[in-house]
Amino acid sequence: MKKIIPVYVRVPVIFFAVFGAMEYFIDSGDQPAFIKFPMVSVFLFVFLFLLIAIEITASAIDAITYQLLTEDQKATLEAVSSVGFKESEWYKNLLQKLTKTQPIENESQLLLEHDYDGIRELDNNLPPWWVYLFYACIVFAVVYLVRFEIMGGDNQETELKNEMAKAKIDVAEYMKTAPDLMDEKTVVLLTDAPSLAEGKSIFAANCIPCHRVDAGGQIGPNLTDEYWILGGGIKNIFHTLVNGGRDGKGMISWKGTLKPKEMQKVASYVLSLRGSNPKDPKAPDGEIWIDPSAPKTAVVATKTGDSTKVQK
Repeated sequence: MKKIIPVYVRVPVIFFAVFGAMEYFIDSGDQPAFIKFPMVSVFLFVFLFLLIAIEITASAIDAITYQLLTEDQKATLEAVSSVGFKESEWYKNLLQKLTKTQPIENESQLLLEHDYDGIRELDNNLPPWWVYLFYACIVFAVVYLVRFEIMGGDNQETELKNEMAKAKIDVAEYMKTAPDLMDEKTVVLLTDAPSLAEGKSIFAANCIPCHRVDAGGQIGPNLTDEYWILGGGIKNIFHTLVNGGRDGKGMISWKGTLKPKEMQKVASYVLSLRGSNPKDPKAPDGEIWIDPSAPKTAVVATKTGDSTKVQK
């Protein structure tokens, strides 16, 4: 492969293949993965560095191995290589600048005086790429120290906590206006005519068998008086619609039939019927419910026959 594809083609192809795979498999939304996730950029940088370092090391080993060959072996290798790819002169110059390798003929000039059981040591210079990387690590360490230890920058754990807190706020804001994600904490009372009209239609289609057309109560309780079994107000009624009434004898849960927005409208319609005084209403069930957010007033309830009067 090395003889067929030149290194300056092979390295970019491998790198961008890995880069494309990460962009394809990592879900980063509308931003590139290497921008949204800093660790992806770090991985790509390290991968590219290792890829180049491997190629440089392999080329240096090839050069040293070539110097160790006999003249006949060199002639044979060059004859075989002549039919394949020959490295261009600029690449050889680039490799020499990156490695600063010395030809094997100059080995005697690089020998140190040390002798360990006949083993001699060469005084080769460190490869420039290694030296520059070492300097870059020093600069990075200084910047890191100043940024996080002196200036008190946010570390990854703090950044995650901040992002999670912001996400919770964003979700809460979204839920305020997202009808299909509404719950009993975010539901609000609707008073506009179109919403109440739609709530009336939903009530007529689903609630009449238990509560009558006028909501005066039949199997279910009267929904027009001040008495509530599970609490009145938009939040309590919405909660009852979503979760159902009392176990075994209360209303069923409507969350599998109605959407949150529909339950909000029918609950608002039910509250609009309060005090409508239907004919022959069912006797009161539950207790008088007072909105805790309303101004506190004295409430006196008296029963006369089948009717109930509430004085505030």
